[in-house]
Amino acid sequence: MLKGQKVLLRAMEEGDLERLHTFNNDLEVELAGGGDPPMPQSHARLQAEFSQRASGGGRDNASFAIEAEGKLIGMCALFNFDETAHTCELGITIGDKAYWGKGYGREVVALLVEYAFRYRNFRKVWLRVNGKNERAQKAYRAAGFVEEGRLKDHIWSAGAYDDLVMMGIFRASD
Repeated sequence: MLKGQKVLLRAMEEGDLERLHTFNNDLEVELAGGGDPPMPQSHARLQAEFSQRASGGGRDNASFAIEAEGKLIGMCALFNFDETAHTCELGITIGDKAYWGKGYGREVVALLVEYAFRYRNFRKVWLRVNGKNERAQKAYRAAGFVEEGRLKDHIWSAGAYDDLVMMGIFRASD
């Protein structure tokens, strides 16, 4: 649906679940994503979650599979929509580590931000990232995000406390 030079952002399909299961159970991928402590996820639970969402019909909201070179490499989404303030949160996981550090995440973030501003009429996109995740912060800065705040030693990740960094980007004035 959204196409960049390296990636295609499309709807998640049932055929993607096997690779998603692998990504969701890779400790290094989970730690890079930050947030909650890593926890295992069975294929059956992933399938049930997918089936539950699909049974509701309608559209897939703003959740996308990330495809590169014809294969699924991760997932991304806009969520936590605030219709009054016209803001939303961005999340991304590049689950295939062969695609880390090669500009794929940067392109995905730029596509999602453009989608949020142009097609969804949001005025601000924000995100949270672990303080030690410099690779992700670099990609976000390259897409125009700026650090808006930092909660010191706010999260527990891989055996140590880490800062939670809040970043945001505003739509340019019309």
